[in-house]
Amino acid sequence: MKGFKEFIMRGNLVELAVAVIIGTVFSAVVKEFTAILMGFIGKIGGQPDFSEVTLLDVNVGLFINALITFLITAAVVYFCVVKPYNMLRDRYFPKKEEEKGPSSEELLTEIRDLLRNRG
Repeated sequence: MKGFKEFIMRGNLVELAVAVIIGTVFSAVVKEFTAILMGFIGKIGGQPDFSEVTLLDVNVGLFINALITFLITAAVVYFCVVKPYNMLRDRYFPKKEEEKGPSSEELLTEIRDLLRNRG
């Protein structure tokens, strides 16, 4: 039982569970936003649903719908999640400059000088 409790209380597992829940709810938001944009596309182009579009008697409309949905979803995720997250992360958790050590040439020069002074 102790092992199960440790497994459940791991930070990564809890964070993953929260991400799945938020992702599921956010999916509904993106789906509705996509429906709104497809409605506008329909107003402009006269056809909000491309599922009946064929090319050489092959139905390519479902692919067109999926592609538009993917592009809208990617844009929403990028502009509403990724970009604000990166901006907040950079503002509140700036990257620390890594201390740069001496270059290989500087180390070799130092070794050479030590060996020269030794002999």
